[in-house]
Amino acid sequence: MKGLIIAVLVLMVATPVFARTSCEEVKQQIEAKLEAKGVKNYSLKIVPNDKVEEEKGDGKVVGSCDGGTQKIIYTREK
Repeated sequence: MKGLIIAVLVLMVATPVFARTSCEEVKQQIEAKLEAKGVKNYSLKIVPNDKVEEEKGDGKVVGSCDGGTQKIIYTREK
């Protein structure tokens, strides 16, 4: 019984590691939050982790997706 409980707990902790959230889904959630706050004139860009620094510029990383392999960058447009 103790082994079963431990196995269930390990699986519950490991599940988020294996779950891959769609980048488009995360981007839509972020857009909905920004629009609900009245934010206008912005862009969201999905980039691979190894391209974040060169793509970020004045932007800010606001999300992660695809199992942590990509980031979503928010940039305020002028």
